[in-house]
Amino acid sequence: MYLHRTLDNTLLEWKNSEKRKPLLLRGARQVGKTDSVRNLGTKFEYFIELNFEIDDRAAPIFNGSLNPDELIEKIVTVYDIPAIEGKTLLFLDEIQVCIPAIQALRFFYEKKRGLHVIAAGSLLEFALQEIPSFGVGRIRSVFMHPMSFNEFLTALGRERILEMKRKAAPDSPLSDVIHKELISLVKKFLLLGGMPEVIANYISNKDITECRRVMDDLIISFRADFAKYKDKFPARILTEVFNSVVKQAGSKFVYSKVSGDKHDKIKEGLDLLILAGLVIPVTHTSANGLPLGAELNHKKRKMLLLDTGLFMRLLNLDLAEFIASEDMEVINRGSLAEMSFGLELLKSLSPYETRDLYYWHRESVSSNAEVDYVFSKNGKIIPVEVKAGTKGSMQSMNIFMREKGLSKGVRVSTENFSAYDNIEVYPLYAVENILL
Repeated sequence: MYLHRTLDNTLLEWKNSEKRKPLLLRGARQVGKTDSVRNLGTKFEYFIELNFEIDDRAAPIFNGSLNPDELIEKIVTVYDIPAIEGKTLLFLDEIQVCIPAIQALRFFYEKKRGLHVIAAGSLLEFALQEIPSFGVGRIRSVFMHPMSFNEFLTALGRERILEMKRKAAPDSPLSDVIHKELISLVKKFLLLGGMPEVIANYISNKDITECRRVMDDLIISFRADFAKYKDKFPARILTEVFNSVVKQAGSKFVYSKVSGDKHDKIKEGLDLLILAGLVIPVTHTSANGLPLGAELNHKKRKMLLLDTGLFMRLLNLDLAEFIASEDMEVINRGSLAEMSFGLELLKSLSPYETRDLYYWHRESVSSNAEVDYVFSKNGKIIPVEVKAGTKGSMQSMNIFMREKGLSKGVRVSTENFSAYDNIEVYPLYAVENILL
């Protein structure tokens, strides 16, 4: 079963562009990169796939000359598929295994622009560190994440309610019936997460037990990769840091809570997990002006796991019980709502860009305040507080807005679209709407 992804439209636009460059598809393992490229391959007359991880024939092709004409001649000979400009898609999968193949991408742009070439890799960021200037200006990167809530609705065949959601706003809320249905759906999405294999399994048979097994398989595969991250770096430390990210979700990450290892080793392990795309940092900003990244405190960072479903599975939550329950308290577990907002914010961006996530925190004897997220929109700073339910004071938000001289803030909760004073309220299922 192929699940439609928003990225499909981006890939199709790239296919039809006359000014395209070789495409480098980047993202964590199992987020759907390979399936999306194979789906694009159905739009071509010919499709050639080289997988450097499992196909022993692939890497030797790139030994020696990296001249595209010579490479194409070898590929056609080995795979017995024509490589015709405008008619063939060449897919180089798990390209991180073959550094010369990464280096060859720039030459396809310089000497073979008519051929469609896409490369992808699960641990690609580690390989790119070794060749940081491998193709500046000659290769275009596209970033892929786990499925978004919008993609989940599309997979369920709920396009109509998706369109209704997209048209809603604080001054034009949804009906209570539609709002309650979307809250129920987003709760289900938070618990299942956005890993394509999990969603496909759920859609096929609605078997929560099997979904849990798929999640367990994914977690095992992620941990098995730890040994590949860096030579001689202990996989044990990576496992401990990974587990600690789950335990410390929603609060400032404290190195001393990980293990008895030295601070620098724990930090290095955390940086490796971030590089792999399994962990996403949210960094403290003073937010005195734009850009927000100008005043950061890297000693204050919160960590998100790449997927809420895997996060809840690691917490040993009984998915079947909570999906069947009408109790919304599940969203309070492990700062799930706050994590979901950050992940959905990243998924709502253009696939051609990456954005860092920021929060604001002030520690004071008389007033301790924290705003969950701070981002910029149309040249203005927008603070966001995420509430798991429909209650909760806005004290920190008001302190922040008064201190920074801001006229608008955003509250994200399980409430319907609304507004009061200078605060706009968006439901947890409508993160995309905030950016419109």
